[in-house]
Amino acid sequence: MKLAWDTFVRFDAPDYSQEGIENFYKFVNDDMLRKMFVAGHYQLFVAVDNDKYVGMLSLREKKHISLLFVDERYHKHGVASALLAFVCRYAVTEEGIDRLTVNASPYAVEFYHKKGFKDLQGETVADGIRFTPMELLLKN
Repeated sequence: MKLAWDTFVRFDAPDYSQEGIENFYKFVNDDMLRKMFVAGHYQLFVAVDNDKYVGMLSLREKKHISLLFVDERYHKHGVASALLAFVCRYAVTEEGIDRLTVNASPYAVEFYHKKGFKDLQGETVADGIRFTPMELLLKN
């Protein structure tokens, strides 16, 4: 979660209100989130370089991208794309999922559009968190 928090502070926090920053911090540091990972409600996929975590993607309930973050030094090197491609294949072949959803931060909207995600509605704000709900239809 340190990777998620550090990356959020650098790239997402400037687009958020203080309320949104505080709520994101509570989310990634919440004991309930850890329990949900342990219980299998969240799945975590990571990219590793020389024993260092450089990227992460978590799925909630097997179909919703909850956290996708890449260490700043690895931006524009294909890490997020590789994580997303892996998770798309995994969702189809291992979980039988035909679509993924995400609530994209303002910083990530363009990335998700390039990967084929479509907006489900315009930007929304909830608890100070700005996001655009999106969906990607997966090919079987």
